[in-house]
This record gives sequence, structure tokens and C-alpha cells, in this order.
Amino acid sequence: MNNTILNCALGGLLLAAVTPAVHAQETNAVTLVDGLEGVFGKQDGFRRSGAKGVCAKGVFTGTPAGAALSSASAFSGKPVPVILRFSVGGGNPKAPENAKSVRGMAIQMDLPNNEQWLMANISTPVFGAATPESFQAFLDARRPDPATGKPDPAKIAAATAANPDHKIQPEFLKNRGVPASYGAVNYWGVNAFKMTNKKGQSQMVRWVFEPVGGEEFLKEENVATTPPNFLVDELKGRVGQIPVNFSMVVQLAAAGDPTNNPTVLWPADRKTVVAGNLAVMSVEDKTVCDGINFNPLVLPKGVAASDDPILLARPGAYAVSQSRRLSK
Repeated sequence: MNNTILNCALGGLLLAAVTPAVHAQETNAVTLVDGLEGVFGKQDGFRRSGAKGVCAKGVFTGTPAGAALSSASAFSGKPVPVILRFSVGGGNPKAPENAKSVRGMAIQMDLPNNEQWLMANISTPVFGAATPESFQAFLDARRPDPATGKPDPAKIAAATAANPDHKIQPEFLKNRGVPASYGAVNYWGVNAFKMTNKKGQSQMVRWVFEPVGGEEFLKEENVATTPPNFLVDELKGRVGQIPVNFSMVVQLAAAGDPTNNPTVLWPADRKTVVAGNLAVMSVEDKTVCDGINFNPLVLPKGVAASDDPILLARPGAYAVSQSRRLSK
């Protein structure tokens, strides 16, 4: 199977860990990480998804609009330090960067009073599967046949027919260009969260980090001649010359908007507010972020998880992946 297509569908994944009390016994953190290894191989020392990446540091500064939504100290208006990891989707540490695959921007905000806020954002507004079971089916169908070394097209077709949500993320990417920079592409949170302000008022939200200077994509005629490993040097040069800033744009759900399916977009006319600014200040050695698993359920007071099964499933698989990665 074409690795570009596979990385598209897996972009930002390593996202499904399931406990038997909530989901079927056959789908769990171990089987899903095994599934990723079955597709990409056991890449010792690398993350099982987003294997290829780079660390960075920056600051996040909340706005009054953010403070009106959530009591989280991230929105106090005071800059808070941030550790970031930018990545290419999928489990291949040698993934080509001149391909239409997902980019990731994981964030750790270090807040006052020993609080942290961790995020796993990706460059598509939807996730690659609606449920952990669907993601398991995606992986199982793409495990290479030992006889041919390639996935069986019939198994992929059957999995897609049974799980039409597999089509949504690749369809979005098909109509996009190849990102020209880690610092010039949108990064969506894809999952829903609940924000509660100091008055006790709650609101379901999703967010996207939008580059202040706009998105940038490689010109079609330059894609083939662009080196497959250009993103780190490009980001280093960009940070050294111009501000690399993202606006955190929060979308507010209305009654009836689904909060439990990260493959379904909310209507575009839903109200949005700019809740903060993220400034990327420097590109760092991998040791800065290598020990962080960016579990998106590490949340500050004022932000809570939704009922999205993909979101609730992440911590276990993250833990399994990190254990395997750091043990090598």
C-alpha cells in the first residue's frame, strides 16, 4: 500500500487505548499498539505514531475571550512556558516530508501550581477513525501479508466498506497541498472538550491552532524536487527570522452537535473566539520532549474531557507505546 495514503489515514494516531469495561475485549491498548507495529514494523526507540519529529519551545498567552470560556490558568493573560513536538504522521521514522501526510503539533503547557495541559493536535480537522474498534479494523486490514510483504487490497476494501469513517481524513488531505513548514499549517484538536469558567458556566468546544501568517504549501511543481527531510531545517530558519505564532481559535458547540465522534465536523457557522496566542521561540534537541507522551487527558482545572471514545481511549496506548519506546 502507498505509504503516503497510509500516513494520511494514521496521521496523529496512536490514539486508541481501550479498557475492557468500556469496549470490546478484543480491542485494547496492547492490540492497537501491536497493530501500529504490524503496519510500520517495530521501530526501536521511536514513537509508534508520529515517529518522525522535532522538539521546540515557546510560550502561550491567553486572551480575555479564553478566560471567559474557562477558568484554566492558561488563559490568565500571563505567558506560560510550552514544550512542543512537531511530527509527521505514521510510525515510519524515515517518512518523506514532501508527501500529503498529516503533520502533528503536540503541546505541553507548564502552568502555575504544578498544573499541566497536554494536547495532541493534527493538521486535519477530523480523526482517522470514529471509534477505537474502527481504528483497530483499519490497522488489521493493512498488516502486510507475509507472502507478499504488502497489504491485501481485498481486506482494505472490506474494512473500508464496513467502516466508512476511514475515508474522511484521506479525502480531506487529497484536496490539500503538502505543508511547506511545521510553522505554517493549521493544527486541529479534533476531539471535543468541556470548558468551564469562573462563574460555573460550561461550554463544549473544539479548537484549532491557526498560523498567524496563514498556511503555506509547496508549489505542485516543486513537490517532487523538495528533499524528503526539509522540515526541521525550515523550522529552524523560520524561527530565527520571523515570529512563528499561532492563534488558538475555539469553536463553540451548539445543542445537538456531536461530541463523541471526531470524524464529524460541527457546522462552519458555529461561533468561534480567539482564546490565546502560541509563539514558537526555538527548535530544540530531542531530549527536551522525548520523555513526554502528550496524553491529552492531562488537563487543567477549567477543562474536562468529553464523551469521545477516541479521546478517552488514548492514555493506555500512549503508555504502552512510551514503555516500549523507552525500554529500547
